[in-house]
Amino acid sequence: MSRPRPEHVPSRPTWRCRACGAAWPCGRAKLRLLGEYRQDRVALLVHLAELYAEAAAQLGDVTSVVGLFDRFVSWARGRG
Repeated sequence: MSRPRPEHVPSRPTWRCRACGAAWPCGRAKLRLLGEYRQDRVALLVHLAELYAEAAAQLGDVTSVVGLFDRFVSWARGRG
């Protein structure tokens, strides 16, 4: 019997992916989020902004605020 694979969700307070260990949101997490919020991009951006604020508070001076914004929010903005 196989164990279920872990989801690509953040492990707090490190903000690494529980499944693959990459910086969260990893590629798979981004795809899942885009799918879940495909009908409401604004709601996705609000959700990501909330997670960004939480990560910024937890990671403190470990990483730059601009880098975190790009990592959490910028990728999800619509094009054009």
